[in-house]
Amino acid sequence: MVEVRRADVRDAGELLRLRQEMWRELDGYAPEPGTWQQRSLTELRSRLAEPAPSLAAFVVASPETPDELASCAIGVIDRWLPGPRNPNGMVGKLHSVSTDPRYRRRGFSRACVAAIIEWFRDRGVDSVTLNASPQGEPLYASLGFVRSHDPAMWLYLPEVSRAR
Repeated sequence: MVEVRRADVRDAGELLRLRQEMWRELDGYAPEPGTWQQRSLTELRSRLAEPAPSLAAFVVASPETPDELASCAIGVIDRWLPGPRNPNGMVGKLHSVSTDPRYRRRGFSRACVAAIIEWFRDRGVDSVTLNASPQGEPLYASLGFVRSHDPAMWLYLPEVSRAR
């Protein structure tokens, strides 16, 4: 059985490392260093320390080095306007599901995602969204996720990001 635990502020650096690994896998290259890294660490530390958090991360420690993480999944709760498929307006966003390449195919991501789903359920979230990579889609489908009829589109406002 895989031992999953809730991440705390001490895990912020390792969560950032695994997120960078996820992007390396998806994009085929390491993300450019920048102020985003320190901002991400600051945000993770702050949000993981909140008494009633709207962000949680579940992790599996490295079997060889307990201070290092083997896998993680991060979830954020957001309030949207209620609708017919989401009557209370609570939406979970699952993201940053990543496993260190040394520890893949051991069920670590599945365990982390299952823990996040339970965390969402315990907080009254009635729908969960994610963006699946082709490699991750079978895992999510096996956990009950289905393709949406509502494709996501993004507008990036780089001038806003640079101004902060």
